[in-house]
Amino acid sequence: MAAKADKNEYFVREIDRNDGCALKVKQCFLGDVGCVVWDAAIVLAKYLETKQFYDPSSGVNVWSGRTVLELGAGTGVVGLMVATLGAQVIVTDLEDLQTLLKMNIHENQALINSGSITAKVLKWGEDVSEFLPHPDYVLMADCIYYEQSIVPLVESLKLLCGPKTCIVCCYEQRTEGVNPEVERQFFELLQQNFCCEEIPSEKQDPEFSSPDIHILHIRRKA
Repeated sequence: MAAKADKNEYFVREIDRNDGCALKVKQCFLGDVGCVVWDAAIVLAKYLETKQFYDPSSGVNVWSGRTVLELGAGTGVVGLMVATLGAQVIVTDLEDLQTLLKMNIHENQALINSGSITAKVLKWGEDVSEFLPHPDYVLMADCIYYEQSIVPLVESLKLLCGPKTCIVCCYEQRTEGVNPEVERQFFELLQQNFCCEEIPSEKQDPEFSSPDIHILHIRRKA
């Protein structure tokens, strides 16, 4: 049986929200790629909080009551952000990241009022029937880096997305090693069934954006 997690294994990253509250997200000192808050996840989380999606002063809230599924959620920061804005969220990742995901959900529960969030295991390329009917949004931050995961990831997107589903994908463009080839393969495969629209930097959070980090809206071809 695994030893009980020691508090020294974690450190907290605070992500400020526009209302002055902060998400407190635990990361692991040791572990794989899912155990840290990547820059692309913060850029995506802050984009989903921009005025086009959420502006209490003018009554805009795209997230209220929407069903949202996050793939490769890691620490859960992106899903947590939209849950605090009113979305009904399922954050998914592999079995070994569920403890961290559930810990971060518990840690931020007080900020979630009208929304909800649960963590579930989803292995790309496998059965997705428990995640249907199709969600309104699928969120992905930095999911394009393993060559062997490209085909199963696109397969899952085809199964999860209905004609009205919008995938919001954020990724950091990396120029070293196999990364450019992996990105090329992903988009080549994706574009057989989906259309991609890149979001210009002026529509992103003015503080949390970077020329290396791209945000795309992806929808099924009609």
